[in-house]
Amino acid sequence: MNDLNKIGLEKEDSKQVAQKLNELLANYHLHYQNLRGFHWNIKGVYFFQLHDKFEELYNVALTKIDAIAERILTIGQQPLHTFSDYIKHSNIIEFANISDGKEAVAATRENISILLNLEREVLSLASETGDEGTVALLSEDINENEKTLWMLNAFLS
Repeated sequence: MNDLNKIGLEKEDSKQVAQKLNELLANYHLHYQNLRGFHWNIKGVYFFQLHDKFEELYNVALTKIDAIAERILTIGQQPLHTFSDYIKHSNIIEFANISDGKEAVAATRENISILLNLEREVLSLASETGDEGTVALLSEDINENEKTLWMLNAFLS
């Protein structure tokens, strides 16, 4: 007998996908906060370029945070929503008081690499369980994060 959620997906499969999406959500929150700190604290010759770029990136991250949380709800699960949970479930670490442009870009590159690896894991799980909505959400994010990673690598070359 099928035990389906309200959108027709297996409840147990959705629970597993949501668990990985929550991990992604937690990592995105730490990434977002790091970007805010870089935006506020950046100094030096790259100030104007990076101040604007970090603002662009944190706005993108905020949009992704909302989309991930809403997807978790859509598949019938509960998104994490406390900072203690984000820190507990994140592989991304907090960066404090970074004002050097290259150091901030290198940290952002590291964070996006972590996000990409996790997005690929979730995409694989969602694909295996027939969760096309999550696959579609992550496919677009992966493409965007790969392009951003390419740009950050070019900056650091």
